[in-house]
Order: sequence, then C-alpha cells, then structure tokens
Amino acid sequence: MPVLPPAPFPLSRPRRLRRTPALRDLVREDRLSVDDLIWPLFVCDGAGVTQEVASMPGVIRRSVDLIVEAAEEAAGLGIPAICLFPYTDRALKTDGCEEAWNPDNLSNRAIRAVKAAVPDIAVMTDVALDPYNAQGHDGIVRDGEIVNDESVAALVKMALAQAEAGADILGPSDMMDGRIGAMRAALEDAGHTGVTIMSYAAKYASAFYGPFRDAVGASGALTGDKKTYQIDPLNGDEGLRCVARDLAEGADMVMVKPGLPYLDLCRRVKDAFAVPTFAYQVSGEYAMIRAAAANGWIDGEAVMMESLMAFRRAGCDGVLTYFAPDAARRLRAG
Repeated sequence: MPVLPPAPFPLSRPRRLRRTPALRDLVREDRLSVDDLIWPLFVCDGAGVTQEVASMPGVIRRSVDLIVEAAEEAAGLGIPAICLFPYTDRALKTDGCEEAWNPDNLSNRAIRAVKAAVPDIAVMTDVALDPYNAQGHDGIVRDGEIVNDESVAALVKMALAQAEAGADILGPSDMMDGRIGAMRAALEDAGHTGVTIMSYAAKYASAFYGPFRDAVGASGALTGDKKTYQIDPLNGDEGLRCVARDLAEGADMVMVKPGLPYLDLCRRVKDAFAVPTFAYQVSGEYAMIRAAAANGWIDGEAVMMESLMAFRRAGCDGVLTYFAPDAARRLRAG
C-alpha cells in the first residue's frame, strides 16, 4: 500500500500524537505480549541440579525436576511455551548419534515430566544431532562430510521419539535438505497428526551462536564449521527459498535465526508467505545485552524490551528468547 505524504507543517505535527502516554498508547502500531514469548531451557542430568552457563549470565542448566519448576513458573507468568535443549553427557555422544532417539534421553524425560505436571504449557523441542554427535555437528559425519540423507533418517527417529514423549512443537534446527517432508510423513504414519513443526527454515551460519554451544556442550566437540548446511549470511533470497521449501513439505510455522541481525529476513518472510513467523533471539544477542548492562553502558531492562519489540515490528508472531521470564514480569507489571 502506498504511503501518502503528510500534510505540510504546521498542518501536520507528528508530535501531537506523542504528547501524552494515553495518546501514544492509542496510536501504537504494534504490541508486545506475554503470548509472543517462548522460553528456551537447558536440561542436565541429576536431581536438584543447577549449572551456570558462564557465557550467558543469568542462564542456567536445570535437572528435570527443576525444568518442571521452570515450566510452572512460565505458566504462572502466562508464557505459552518452553523449548528444551539437552546438555548430554560426553560418554553418550557417538558418531551415530543413537542417544538422540533414546526414549529415555534427557529431552524425552523432561518432556514427559513437564506434560505430566503442567499439561497446558506447549513444549517445543530441538531436532538436531549436535547434542549427541561426537563431532558436534547437526548431522552425521562420514569421512569429514556431513551426510544429508543418513542424517535425515536419524532426525526422523529423533522426531518420532519426541512426539511419542508428548512434545507439542518439533523444532528441526539441523538444516538438512528434505527433513521436514520426511518428518511430516513419519508423524502422519505414526498417528501423531496433531504434532506441529516449527521449522528453523532460514537458519544462518552465524557467529552469534557461540554461547549456546557452551550451554549444550557442543562447542568443545565441534570439528570444522557448519557452513555446508547453514545459510550464508549474505543470502537473503536463499533464506526465502528455504522457507518456501519447508512450507511445501509440511511445516506449520517457520523461524528465522539469528534474530536482531536478520530482522530484514523476518519482514521478508512474513510479507512473502503470511504464515506464523518466529525468530530466535540467540545466545550471542542475549549475552551482549547482559554484558553491556552489567558494565553500566546501557539500561539492560529497557534494551531487553526494545529488542523484543523490534521482532513484532518486523512482522514476527513470536520470539524465542532467554529474556522470556524477565520480559513477562515487566509486561505483567504494565
């Protein structure tokens, strides 16, 4: 829609609508709500265990019993969904990634525990092999190559195990070709017709992921980089093609990752496809805001909220963010 030019000054004075809080509220174009938030949580072994993630101040790994408490906290704050990521024991990491589809692995135990205690909260999972891979990659490595089709077969088994454990949303973050269609077909065949897929459809080979890899224990294991399967940061059109492919294969929702450095992609995806569109405010984005706030260089709470508002303005329907509980408390307080 073309934007009409405003009347000339002084007939047009845009500051009139900024004069009072009531007027600003009345004409605000976008809204940020607790309903827009998904809280990523890291799961570790044990009972009553918390482990700090040094590169992500304020973020901790939690044992399954404390993940349940976090889910209860989220539900109490009105956060509609949590997303689970496992911190897997090194002894369980193999070249074949078999722990990924173990019905009793950390993620699947946490899914069952949360759904038993907080049935109304949506549980999202990560579908990728890096937490279980001895070489730290999202797919299986053969002779130095991340092999696509063998990885997809493994990812399908992982997705089915998570669906059987009670996951509401599967989040394939691996960026293997054809994995959405394979997962959707397998879910339908197994009777999991109501399980939704939020595809990491436009996931870029970004330097912003470093702290996350610390959080899931993949950074020390990673050999090489992920540039043969994650998208080149300069390729916006390729991101749109990947979104179109995943939607055609049966994705219900799509995600752009990282978040703030890729807001242009968020807007392009929403405008082009008009489907539920999400972004992941990734670990590096979170860590930078926390570090700058800790040094007194920025107002951390104000920047937190402004950064989340940017996702809504860019067309996102929601955002995965480690700030979720803090932002929810701020939003509930008005």
